[in-house]
Amino acid sequence: MNWQNPFIVDLIKRALEEDIWTGDITTEAVIPAGRQAVGQVLTKVDGVIAGLPLLKQVFLQLDPTLEVDLLVDDGFVATAGTVLANISGSARSILQGERVALNFLQRLSGIATRTSRLAESIKFYQGRIVDTRKTTPGLRLLEKYAVRMGGGYNHRFGLYDAVLIKDNHIAVAGSIKEAVAAVRRRVGHTTKIEVEVESLEQLSEALESRADIIMLDNMSLDMMKEAVKLAQGKAILEASGGITEENILEVAKTGIDYISIGAITHSIKALDISLDIELEQPPADQQN
Repeated sequence: MNWQNPFIVDLIKRALEEDIWTGDITTEAVIPAGRQAVGQVLTKVDGVIAGLPLLKQVFLQLDPTLEVDLLVDDGFVATAGTVLANISGSARSILQGERVALNFLQRLSGIATRTSRLAESIKFYQGRIVDTRKTTPGLRLLEKYAVRMGGGYNHRFGLYDAVLIKDNHIAVAGSIKEAVAAVRRRVGHTTKIEVEVESLEQLSEALESRADIIMLDNMSLDMMKEAVKLAQGKAILEASGGITEENILEVAKTGIDYISIGAITHSIKALDISLDIELEQPPADQQN
C-alpha cells in the first residue's frame, strides 16, 4: 500500500478538517502552545492490527514535527495491552490528531480481526474468504487492505475491474446465456466473467455459457454440495449470502472455492484501541 498516494493524503486532509475545522477550542484553551508530550497507542483487547501507517500519516500531516514510532507491523496479532506506537512532540497536535487517527486504526483493525477469525476457522479447507463492494463509501481501498491484513482476499474493487452478472442484469438481458454473450462481445478474452445464480438450473445455464466464475447466491448447504458436483471444476465456485461464523465451516466443507462475506466490512466492531498521553516534562510549578 502506498500511504503517500494522493487519494489517501486527501482522505486524511478531509478527515482532519471534518474534526478540527477552524480549531480545537478545548485543547487551545487548556494546553499551552509550547507544551510537549508523549503518547502511547495500545490495544485494550486481542486482535489483528491494520492501519498503523495510516495513523502515522494522520499525525504527520497534522504536524510534521511530531515523531511517530510504529512498534509493530500491520497484520500483527496483538494481545491486550500491547503498545503499538509511540508519539512525541506538541501536546496540542497529539490531542488534535488522536480521534481521527484512532477512528481509522480501530475500524481497519476490527475488519482485520474479524476476517482473521473467519479465515482461521476454515484453514484446513480450500475455500478462501473474500470481501465485497459493501464497504464504507470513500474507504473501500482501506477496508479491502484491512481484509488482506486479516488473511482474506479481495473480490473486485469496483464496477470497472471485473465482470459480475447479477440477477438484475439477467432480468434485463433475458437470460444468463444472453447476458454472457453480450459481455463476450464487449470485453477481451483475458477478462473473466462471473455470473450470480440462485438455482441449480441457473448453474447449468451458466456452465453451458462457459462462465469462468459462478456465484452461488443464498444456496443451502445441500445445493452447494450438488453445485460442486455439477461444476466438476469447469468453473470457480463462490458462495455468497447468509454466511456467518456459525455456518462458515460447513460451507467450506462443501468444497467451494471462495466464500464472499459482506459483513467483514459493513458490519464489524471496531477494535478497542486507545491513546494515552503524558507530559514529556512536567511544568515547573508541578515539579517536586
